[in-house]
Amino acid sequence: MTADADALDLLHALIEKALVAGADAADAVLYNAASLSASLRLGKPETVERAESGDLGLRVFIGRRQAIVSASDRRPEMLAELVERAVAMARVVPEDPFCGLAEPGALARSWPDLDIYDPTEPTAETLIERARETEDAALAVPGVTNSEGADAGWSASRVALAASNGFSGGYSISRFSLSTAVLAGTGTAMERDYDFGSKVYAADLPVPAVIGRNAGERAVRRLNPRKVSSQKVPVVYDPRVSRGLLSHLSSAISGPSIARGTSFLKDRLGQVVFAPGITVIDDPFVRRGLRSRPFDGEGVSVQRRSLIEDGRLTTWLLDLRSARQLGMETTGHASRGTSAPPTPSPANLYMGAGSKSPQELIAEIPSGFYVTEMMGMGVSGLTGDYSRGATGFWIENGELAYPVSEITVAGNLKEMFLNLEPANDLEFRYGVDAPTLRIDGMTIAGL
Repeated sequence: MTADADALDLLHALIEKALVAGADAADAVLYNAASLSASLRLGKPETVERAESGDLGLRVFIGRRQAIVSASDRRPEMLAELVERAVAMARVVPEDPFCGLAEPGALARSWPDLDIYDPTEPTAETLIERARETEDAALAVPGVTNSEGADAGWSASRVALAASNGFSGGYSISRFSLSTAVLAGTGTAMERDYDFGSKVYAADLPVPAVIGRNAGERAVRRLNPRKVSSQKVPVVYDPRVSRGLLSHLSSAISGPSIARGTSFLKDRLGQVVFAPGITVIDDPFVRRGLRSRPFDGEGVSVQRRSLIEDGRLTTWLLDLRSARQLGMETTGHASRGTSAPPTPSPANLYMGAGSKSPQELIAEIPSGFYVTEMMGMGVSGLTGDYSRGATGFWIENGELAYPVSEITVAGNLKEMFLNLEPANDLEFRYGVDAPTLRIDGMTIAGL
């Protein structure tokens, strides 16, 4: 699955054809992917699915006009038609003063081995057995009464990118995953929960029995939830949900949102937006990282960046187009598919750990809410207003006292970021990761 010479030769030939046909510049990207997944429920296999795909995208520029076409058919006559369509489209679309390829000096010329490809391809039988072990462990937890099933999966992709500015490169990535969701209780008093793992290498996945046992124990803990009255209390976010706050941050500092003026952080570059001591890192070079990449979607070199340094916002997430709109330089965050222009997105995004344990954060709370799951997307990127459904556990006298449900957590991200305190339990599990987080003064809407 390495990005071999054949793939890059194909892209270079396509670009050359586009230049001959009248394009001033061009780039092309190729994705080859394969995946295998298996699922079972209550010990009986339900699905085994295998998929293979290959997609090719060509982007051409004529002056300040650009057009993008994609195809999965790589026969010579179809590629010739692809070039013809792309150049014809680029002649008639409106001008975009900010489009264009990177200058040669911004291109990635070399990169480290990120170890993001496991060459081992599992069999369907192996995946079924992993799923079976996971579900069996969940069903063995006392109080678990039913299962929504267990899933095991594998995927591998090869990415190749070339451009007329001289860039040429590629890499391969792999993913292994394992998950289960089960129910506890009976009748109308049933509760559901889950656990999952995802890693670049199969050997790094959690043991199936651990994932299953976690899912079962979490479902049982949620039995007999209570409701609470509306009030203002400290809210503690479990790491499963705390990472969502980083996703809101990355959206708010994305170049296109800043250029359009549709972000609540649009005027805050260089200013304090988190409490002192808070750091947020974006690192594309994490070995075996779920979102590691040697270069961005425009062939630009990438680097580890502190997006938040000691509480201060240091940068936007920029691709070439949004950087030009803002009169800045790209930060190497372009991400792309085969049929649309690049857009900015982070790599391995995480918040630095704090000094207190989760237990210490909770021990200081006389009455509060520990969130384990959130629902809905009631977040305004324009104002920062935040309102989401949640379930979890009520905190009394510094301890988790009982499960609660049907609660809405509300606030504003500007104040939430400033009042946020991280625990010391950061783990790299999702590609976007944060430790347990405590935020004081949140509004809880209940009874």
